[in-house]
Amino acid sequence: MTTNAHYKIIPFTQNASRHRGQSIEGWLAVTTDDSMQTIGHIFMELHKDKRIKFLDAWVHPNWRRQGIFRSLWDTRWAYIKANYIGYTVYAWCLPASLPLLIEKGFETGTTSTYVEREVRDDDPPIRESYDCPVTC
Repeated sequence: MTTNAHYKIIPFTQNASRHRGQSIEGWLAVTTDDSMQTIGHIFMELHKDKRIKFLDAWVHPNWRRQGIFRSLWDTRWAYIKANYIGYTVYAWCLPASLPLLIEKGFETGTTSTYVEREVRDDDPPIRESYDCPVTC
């Protein structure tokens, strides 16, 4: 557990998906006062093929620019180094996070684009074939 005068980082494990060969592990940054308010988190997903996917990371806007994200990142990385030598780690990241990942030795891959849409009752039926490759 990492501790600072104003916050501490505690581990969080979710094993509900172990039956699929995956599990989610993470860390929460919480205030050290009596409220123990969650002010940040960082997660990773373990895959049975010796791969680790970096998941969501977040710091509350009022607590940003105080080293919390880097503390969360370093805590997760120290845990990986202590427990998962030989695994491959991968991530999808926002442009603002890319410099830290490159600093830590990650190499950039292909670019993907965020898309979204609303699910509606009047959606057309699913087609049997597509004119383009579907990769997600």
